[in-house]
Amino acid sequence: MTSVTGFSTNSVSYRQRNDMPGNVFGKMFRITTFGESHGKSVGVVIDGCPPRIPLTEEIVQAMLDKRKPGKVVTSTSRKEPDQAMILSGVFEGLTTGTTIAIMVNNKDAHSNDYSEISRLYRPGHGDITWQAKFGIRDYRGGGRASARETLARVAAGAVACEILKRENIKISAYTLELGGVRAEKMDMDEVENNPFFCPDAEAAKAMGKRAAEIKAEGNSIGGIVEIQATGVPMGLGDPVFDKLDADLAKGLMSIGAVKGVEIGSGFEAARKTGLTNNDPISPEGFLSNNAGGILGGISNGDTLVVRVAVKPIPSLSIAQNTVDMDNAPAVIRTEGRHDVSPIPRINVVCASMAAIVLADHLLRQKAIS
Repeated sequence: MTSVTGFSTNSVSYRQRNDMPGNVFGKMFRITTFGESHGKSVGVVIDGCPPRIPLTEEIVQAMLDKRKPGKVVTSTSRKEPDQAMILSGVFEGLTTGTTIAIMVNNKDAHSNDYSEISRLYRPGHGDITWQAKFGIRDYRGGGRASARETLARVAAGAVACEILKRENIKISAYTLELGGVRAEKMDMDEVENNPFFCPDAEAAKAMGKRAAEIKAEGNSIGGIVEIQATGVPMGLGDPVFDKLDADLAKGLMSIGAVKGVEIGSGFEAARKTGLTNNDPISPEGFLSNNAGGILGGISNGDTLVVRVAVKPIPSLSIAQNTVDMDNAPAVIRTEGRHDVSPIPRINVVCASMAAIVLADHLLRQKAIS
């Protein structure tokens, strides 16, 4: 097993030169997340939020409750209240234009669940790569690499959504597919009526049955989440490296369980001709939306359509082959509390990252216009 821990580049000077440590995202609307799965707390620091934006702990809490565990068969049994605390940047229910800090304390971490596998590398997790990079890792629930970190993104997403709301931009995320069961109907009124946030009531029932079967096996499943943003004005984004679709892809791919992103017709575009993939333009607007609302890296005023492929949860109670920290072969069973699938709790995380990207580009566009 090759280690890179002896690499001689000074990490502090490297970060000073680049001014972009890996815990920071965004330019004009910039977030910094902190905390670990079994640490004392998880939170986010937000810079660049304009003043006089309505923001209360109740607004943040409404978003956090959508990713709270324990609401559906796919969810972990970990019971966290996830109570949001706004520490700074808000006065009398409005943002002040200064740094916003939001924190949530961890209450139900069972670190002993991981003591027996502390020297084993879990298949599908980043244990082995984190050890190679840093020479140390927090094995309790995945530490910083845990899905618990996404709570901070959702808190920041709540702030971003309030900024977008002023411009009548609305973001939604729903389950398109879970464990091979795909929604055939697209009834947006149905999304909030079932625990999988699926636009197809019959498919939602089949998803529940499939998830229960997989849970009984001690296995896990993945799926596809689709995100839509309506009311996005024409002109957000940039033509080269900071394309709106590029930043959306980066933001969504930075979510631990996401393994693929497509926009508009996505990979299906590779199977079309130019004539069938182009969106004809009329005086009333575009006649189709294969572009997914983005042309040349810049929003075209149509509905933004993004899909993300979500991998199965890698922590399984089924025996898997692995190695220990001495590279000796071993067998591992992960006995902690884990989701059967990141879906549907990841849906609000995807919506939040899309909101953060859009808020950032909206403020950047206002700065030049």
